[in-house]
Amino acid sequence: MKYVIVTGGVVSGLGKGVTASSIGVVLKGCGLRVTSIKIDPYLNTDAGTMSPFEHGEVFVLDDGGEVDLDLGNYERFLDITLTKDNNLTTGKIYQSVIDKERKGDYLGKTVQVVPHITNAIQDWIERVAKIPVDGREGEPDVCVIELGGTVGDIESMPFFEALSQFHDRVGAENFCLVHVSLVPVLGVVGEQKSKPTQHSVRELRALGLTPSLLACRSAKPLEQSTKDKISQFCHVSAAHILNIYDVPNIWHIPPLLRDQNAHLAILKKFNLFSPSKIPHPELGEWEKMADGCDKLTVPVAIAMVGKYTGLSDSYLSVIKALLHAANACSRKLALTWVAATDLEDSAKEENPAAHAKAWEDLKSADGVLVPGGFGDRGVQGKILAAKYARENKVPYLGICLGLQIAVIEFARSVLGLKDANSTEFDEATSNPCVVFMPEVNKHIKGGTMRLGARRTFLQTTDCISAKLYQQELYIDERHRHRYEVNPEMVDKLEAAGLKFVGKDETGRRMEIMELPGHPFYVGVQYHPEFKSRPVKPSAVFLGLVMAASGQMETYLKGDGGVLRTPYELSTKKALPKAVYQNGHANGVVEPVKANGTCNGVHSVNLSNGVSR
Repeated sequence: MKYVIVTGGVVSGLGKGVTASSIGVVLKGCGLRVTSIKIDPYLNTDAGTMSPFEHGEVFVLDDGGEVDLDLGNYERFLDITLTKDNNLTTGKIYQSVIDKERKGDYLGKTVQVVPHITNAIQDWIERVAKIPVDGREGEPDVCVIELGGTVGDIESMPFFEALSQFHDRVGAENFCLVHVSLVPVLGVVGEQKSKPTQHSVRELRALGLTPSLLACRSAKPLEQSTKDKISQFCHVSAAHILNIYDVPNIWHIPPLLRDQNAHLAILKKFNLFSPSKIPHPELGEWEKMADGCDKLTVPVAIAMVGKYTGLSDSYLSVIKALLHAANACSRKLALTWVAATDLEDSAKEENPAAHAKAWEDLKSADGVLVPGGFGDRGVQGKILAAKYARENKVPYLGICLGLQIAVIEFARSVLGLKDANSTEFDEATSNPCVVFMPEVNKHIKGGTMRLGARRTFLQTTDCISAKLYQQELYIDERHRHRYEVNPEMVDKLEAAGLKFVGKDETGRRMEIMELPGHPFYVGVQYHPEFKSRPVKPSAVFLGLVMAASGQMETYLKGDGGVLRTPYELSTKKALPKAVYQNGHANGVVEPVKANGTCNGVHSVNLSNGVSR
């Protein structure tokens, strides 16, 4: 097993996650099987209880792991499926060591950071690195490990010590350290400054680690004189100094690293380089994505109505999924953030300018998206957004809470139940449209929600969702919720026109909601953004963008031919035939064929720069 360690210095937010992912892409392009581990030095066991304002979104894995958002980068870049053990935290390590101590596994010895904590870290890395994550049998060839934080952080010290020991444990030929640093330019002088990188490398060496390569972040390409100076003072060959400068979108980064021969430097460090067979990573798809998204000009405006609009990382996977879908439909995503609280009536008096601007942004959008969330702040604003989209036939996608919001709004406006609500927001409501799930723990927050990949059974092929999912009778998507649509109210809601076209295996848990007669009014209880990929856009996100860009009608009409959407083209898999397992009559249901005209470059226009 070969290990690539990615550390960071000077400041946080330099893009270690994107750098680690891009290195993995380049090595994968050389024919190696790659896995990833993210080390987070915080004491939390996982990211599940952390506020999005503190640490960005909580990314959910198939096995129910609530992990750091960088694991989302790894999955999207490398098209792999990670496990919760691929996210290592200080909390997990200390908990495992303390549990062993309580059981007497240390035979009365004094348990210390060295060697017990550091050994536990190394054992964890070696164990998890062997887990296949690409759907194939056998161990991966390379494990890319990102250490969160920056050199010098107090909470990171046990991990730096463990990695220093790990170097000797696995051998120098199996250990490659890439240090990400910053080369700033002072506005007054206009000169690229190497001193921050010099100090960062010096700090790293003091901890017993020597970088094999330096990945220098800068606004513009490094000047040769700057690179020579860094090489001289940091004792790293100029050929091993990589420059990751700002680019229009992060899909340019893997080709950028390849063009600087990052793969050759790493392969030589691992003794995998053969002069007779010089590898050239196949990154044609990445170049196509990167160049294609730069050329997109026709916009599609999506209003995202949420409560964490002050930090884009709070909805990182949602943004990525929108970009995947937009670029698959040859549209340039124009995303507008709308703070849900600014839509509420109270904002009209408290902040009339913000209120007017929020409604102007909502009404000028081609589509509306209400993402997941917790708590009652901004709920009324989200309900107003859902009402506007429903009444004005504006394409709407509600995710998790967004589904529940749409149900509450429909019950109030159409059924006339003015006090209809979720028990999350009003436990005393006489018309609970959304209720707490009986199996969920009300008192312990961490890891007690309905988490991970769950199966949803489509109730009919005659619905938008079935056509977007290629008429599959069931789908597997990732979940993260404590509340669900009240099954006791489903009959009333459906009698009034709302349809629940996707349910769980019991038939009592609502998973997909649609409003017939509306161009696109869809809500899903799961989080489809977590499984969206650049060339495999999420089906419902694709539906939102197609509807918002005027392509849905042609797609839905079809001509009896073969379905040809970007989703179908990218998955390249046959439509399955299956038997309903939710109480419907047995029998194989043949998929309904259709075709569409949503063609375009499979590319993604991600945010500028390479920060995560």
